[in-house]
Amino acid sequence: MNKNESKYFNTAVKMDQAFLALLEQREFAYITVKEICEKAGGNRSTFYLHYETLEDLLSEGVEYMNEQFLAYMKQDAEVFMTRIREYPLSELYLITPMYLTPYLNYIKEHKHLFLTATKNANALRLEDSYNHLFHFVFLPILERYQVPDESRNYMMAFYVQGLMAIITQWLKNDCKDTLEQIIDVMQRCVRQPPNKKEAMI
Repeated sequence: MNKNESKYFNTAVKMDQAFLALLEQREFAYITVKEICEKAGGNRSTFYLHYETLEDLLSEGVEYMNEQFLAYMKQDAEVFMTRIREYPLSELYLITPMYLTPYLNYIKEHKHLFLTATKNANALRLEDSYNHLFHFVFLPILERYQVPDESRNYMMAFYVQGLMAIITQWLKNDCKDTLEQIIDVMQRCVRQPPNKKEAMI
């Protein structure tokens, strides 16, 4: 990375940090580009060099956090995949505390950002981000159950949108319910997928 690239990257990081700090203090709708620039030590022209709108900055923040979490999960990918391969089907759930606990903790720690994101989900294509994230967990399990390829996208859409709805409600309640309560709700809503014979009926 040359000096100019480094400066460009550092400026973007400062903008991200300033935005997240302001998001802790007030609603997204009341945050201005001027405030972000002042807090980041930059100017409006610098902001618009990186982003077209505030929604772009919000989208980048959510994408960055999901990528960070996915990278964290993939550090233990081999352990995770080994468990999926070895668990008896009767004990193999689509939603496991091993995966959900760190993710829900992550959301709770950054609840202001994620709540703002859910309020702007359509504009940010937030569902695409969650699809990418949950594919890491769901697809290997659907494969283990031998669910036909043509059914997997429909099942993924059902699971992802349902989980997003639960997470959104939890965020609206300021994450007051415990992680254990939310995991229990998710596990009761999401049962094992049908076996191959059932899926083809």
